[in-house]
Amino acid sequence: MTLWRVRATVDDRPGFLAVLTASLALRSINSLAVQVHTTESGAVDDFLVDAPDGLDDDELLAAIERGRGRNAWVTRTDAYDLVDPPTHMATLAARVTADPALLGQALSDLLGGCLVQRDPENSISGQGMNVMRLADPNGGMIVLTRLAPSYTPAEFARAQGLVEVARSALARHLGVVTLVLADGAELQIRPASSADLAGVLEMHGRCGEQSLYRRYLSGTRGPSRQQLVRLMRPARGGALVAQDTQGRLVALANLIGEGEVAEAALLVEDSWQRRGIGTGMLRRLIAMAQPSGFRAVVLHTHADNDPMLRTVRRMPQTAHFDVDGAIISATLVVTELPARAVH
Repeated sequence: MTLWRVRATVDDRPGFLAVLTASLALRSINSLAVQVHTTESGAVDDFLVDAPDGLDDDELLAAIERGRGRNAWVTRTDAYDLVDPPTHMATLAARVTADPALLGQALSDLLGGCLVQRDPENSISGQGMNVMRLADPNGGMIVLTRLAPSYTPAEFARAQGLVEVARSALARHLGVVTLVLADGAELQIRPASSADLAGVLEMHGRCGEQSLYRRYLSGTRGPSRQQLVRLMRPARGGALVAQDTQGRLVALANLIGEGEVAEAALLVEDSWQRRGIGTGMLRRLIAMAQPSGFRAVVLHTHADNDPMLRTVRRMPQTAHFDVDGAIISATLVVTELPARAVH
């Protein structure tokens, strides 16, 4: 027996899938797995079948046509395709989580083999019959070309899901760094986790009123436990902590936003201030912004907070300042909008 991949469109009506499988069964073709992709032109059925060794392409296509299948595509395959789609997707997700640079190869594996190219200029995503365009976490677009079979909306959704896994993993990878201070002291900057809540609360307790006032713009007691939980695990964005060699947390940085703009904020424990920690953490937040899908980062601070304003001006991106009474908002553009749309 020989394994085949079969794809065909049938009317999305009760009983039509049974007609197709019955036609295949008449030629001793056994269906091992089937996926159904709903499209505007009908239900696209994706089969893995086991057929007699003597059966050729034309005979298989004829059996599909007799079963009321249309726009059929067939190809010989191997036991690798016996892996069910959820397991395959989970395996690829684990791969790109460990190394986001493998995203292109993982997308090709997910889609059964395709040409993977990158377009750094365009920003238009979408799915056509033979070309799929996805936002690259590193900027620009990933262009996936496959001559046959045509892409389906379900495949586009799965590919987007894999890109989001890579985007999240890349942001986390960019957030891990060892920061060496001018006096030789070392701090590890890494993504915050729920296990850090107690350490972050203790760090807030060691901060003076002025530090808390400058970070939260009002009040001197700092956030509640529930507010800190939301800051450390935002729905979109991320949080970083700085940890000394004794395991104590000495700084917290947040990147939280919606749409294309994220708000960044920093808090460094009093005894560790003015040693370059805020600058190092802000650089990591900005590095995380693009793979997180943000085009700009904004920071709000008091007009008399000279240390924060100096930190902002040290960034390689040009800061645009907006003054509203005693509050200054500094916006740093991390991804320029394309000059023109490319179709």
